[in-house]
Amino acid sequence: MSILVTGGAGYIGSHAVIDLLSAGEEVVVLDNLSTGFDWAVQGAATLHIGDIADEELVDRILHDHAVEAVIHFAGSVVVPESVSDPLKYYLNNTAKSRTLIERCVAGRVKHFIFSSTAAVYGMLEVSPATEEAALKPMSPYGRSKLMTEWMLEDVAAAHPVTYAALRYFNVAGADPEGRVGQSTLNATHLIKVACETALGRRPYIEIFGDDYPTPDGTCIRDYIHVSDLAAAHTAALHYLRKGGASLVANCGYGHGFSVREVLAAVERAAGHSFEVRQAVRRPGDPASIVSDPGRVKATLGWTPAHDDLDRIVSHALAWERYLGDRNR
Repeated sequence: MSILVTGGAGYIGSHAVIDLLSAGEEVVVLDNLSTGFDWAVQGAATLHIGDIADEELVDRILHDHAVEAVIHFAGSVVVPESVSDPLKYYLNNTAKSRTLIERCVAGRVKHFIFSSTAAVYGMLEVSPATEEAALKPMSPYGRSKLMTEWMLEDVAAAHPVTYAALRYFNVAGADPEGRVGQSTLNATHLIKVACETALGRRPYIEIFGDDYPTPDGTCIRDYIHVSDLAAAHTAALHYLRKGGASLVANCGYGHGFSVREVLAAVERAAGHSFEVRQAVRRPGDPASIVSDPGRVKATLGWTPAHDDLDRIVSHALAWERYLGDRNR
């Protein structure tokens, strides 16, 4: 029996593959390499290059590898792009997920773990957010993910499959051993962009809005180390295997940092300052998003190992330096 990881050549997926392999799992990856890299698929994992909407390919993989569970990362993740190109997000994140789920049902896959997002909450009325918070996504990205959560809930009620929808807060950092990291070109993640700026690969970084109702006027986010997030997926797999009921769970640390605090951490790690410019707000950006991770800790027994902003930033900066050396 094996685990199929869609998007396993991408940022979060490649870290999940490492964690699954270290737990002794047989891992199969399906990725179209639109934003991922074949070299990011580590160890003994088998890589199939293709699209999750390719029904024949998915059927063949599920059958040939006796897939027991699917961990689904494949999709599009840039909030501003989803605002300008919503149909791309409803195709990649919703319609293609529907096709994948359908093939999993036909292939009698037992468990499905979904890469969801805190963007399903939108502008939080209560912080930190529990899973019972109102679902009011502010972007097509958040809506496209929420629609897939709804599909999974309905499918699990109708078929013998259990699922976990993990709502990520802001994912950052890189593998502490330097094997993989955030490598996507033109990424928009704050910590990655700040690290690129600190290393001189960007002339400056912009702060989008300084008039939010937060202590320093900039947006606050709950940053989670990518390796801790990967471990949460392995924990979800073990939980479902043992007969656990389907669940939705936040994945964050329960506290947040402002944009200015993050930039200060990157400057500490780099040992120097860099140019920061002020810009107008971006559409679809809530002022503050912080998780209540009580459920994921209590239900899955998940304990983070890297809950420290300076550690997250140091791992991200080390990876950016590695990419610079690799691309010379």
